[in-house]
Amino acid sequence: MHDIVFLDRDSLLATLRTPAFAHRWTDHPASAPHEVVPRLRDATIAVVNKVKIGAADIAQLPRLRMIAVAATGTDNVDLAACRARGIVVANIRDYSVVSVPEHCFALMLAVRRNLRAYAADVEAGRWERSTRFCLLDHPIADLAGSRLGIVGYGALGKRVAAIGRAFGMEVAASARSPIADPDVLALPLDELLATSDVVSLHVPLTPQTRNMIGARELATMKRSSILVNTARGGLVDEAALAAALRDGTIAGAGFDVLSQEPPPPDNPLLRLRLPNFVLTPHVAWASGGAMQTLADMLVDNLEAWAAGAPKNVVA
Repeated sequence: MHDIVFLDRDSLLATLRTPAFAHRWTDHPASAPHEVVPRLRDATIAVVNKVKIGAADIAQLPRLRMIAVAATGTDNVDLAACRARGIVVANIRDYSVVSVPEHCFALMLAVRRNLRAYAADVEAGRWERSTRFCLLDHPIADLAGSRLGIVGYGALGKRVAAIGRAFGMEVAASARSPIADPDVLALPLDELLATSDVVSLHVPLTPQTRNMIGARELATMKRSSILVNTARGGLVDEAALAAALRDGTIAGAGFDVLSQEPPPPDNPLLRLRLPNFVLTPHVAWASGGAMQTLADMLVDNLEAWAAGAPKNVVA
């Protein structure tokens, strides 16, 4: 009999089927840091989305044998501590290959076509007072004919590339692994940043990628370019980005993620009130279809582990 505890069940708006092995399942809508150990005291399996489980927590949980992450990113779990204890950690992969790229292009289009500025003009009554049939006060740029630079070329990066080509964009990519796609121009990161009209980030957050886009990298980008981030907020130096948007170093940005979530009030990107910046609250992954796929894959991971053949293992 396995005791399964989901520490932040309200983060997943989907139906979870009953795992096909003997178990007791306990849901908690959300869990604060000080509640992690008490709630997992008797658990053999912990299910988490964004709740952090650190080395100090793991040291106090001798019964814990598996952590099932209800997401792709595992930066909220101390993987080294899990490996040392023999705790299996499994994540969810490729569940949002439709939802995230679609959101990515929603951000691109909103910024490139200045939708925030034009919507604000309409709400302020400027269109009805206009002497012309339309307003032309903000620049509008097409995606077609521009270069899309993708940083990271996994499942999401490849899907973004396919959509970009459908829009008529030239696609370039920078990745650790060789890029075998003949329709994609493989470039080192600095060249990709310097030559792309839209840069979209699709890499995990690791010590190597943290703040990979800072003031120096932003300064190498075209003044007419935009930066899109639907991956992890910590990939970008947020103070540097805020300064770049205010100073016109780049033309705009569309973000779905921040370095701390929920963000503190002093996050420099929260204070921006610029028409060329669109910020959404980490919802690119969260279409109804994507969440149900995630829920199904989560239970698949539990059943595979219980059967002695774990999959999607990261530790």
